Amino acid sequence: MFYQKYIKRILDIVVSLLGLCIAAIPMLIVAIVIVCSDPGTVIFSQKRAGMRKNGEETTFQMYKFRSMWMSTPADIPTSELEHPEDHITPVGKFLRKTSLDELPQLVNILRGDMSFVGPRPALYNQEDLLQLRQENGSDLVKPGLFGWAQMNGRDKLTVEQKAELDGEYVKRMSFWFDCRCLFGSVIGSILQKDIVEGKQKK
Repeated sequence: MFYQKYIKRILDIVVSLLGLCIAAIPMLIVAIVIVCSDPGTVIFSQKRAGMRKNGEETTFQMYKFRSMWMSTPADIPTSELEHPEDHITPVGKFLRKTSLDELPQLVNILRGDMSFVGPRPALYNQEDLLQLRQENGSDLVKPGLFGWAQMNGRDKLTVEQKAELDGEYVKRMSFWFDCRCLFGSVIGSILQKDIVEGKQKK
């Protein structure tokens, strides 16, 4: 598809560059606040599943502002933690509720690891979700900062529901559908819709 191969990538580069320029000072302020509240790394880097290429699975390091204490296990989804609120710093709670912790992913988008819209990047060891995505072909597109599943339930969705919506996104992908997913997800983040910390249903 011409849009997916060319236009989508051009838009990702232009908008991510613009976003990094606009967000540079706010990101610096966030970084200072994180260090002051809990000394350690500012950026949390985590191995995530990327787009399947030539039949092979790929991975990349996804960046986020650190929102949890330095002692928190690195490769466990927040949804699998029994008491996630015990692991999240006071500053981190604000960052997660406002999705400001996701700002460093603009770098991932600029690098080509991610797109602005697509299935949310799964952990490399989330085998159940990755298998379902392979079955419906949603692992053949780049993971996204925003997505159709994120707009339609986010943390309240089961793994099966997320994969089903990811597959639907691939079938409906277009410039206008991407705009719908992007703006819908942004509005959902502002309203803090469907944001849940802790164990969810499988």
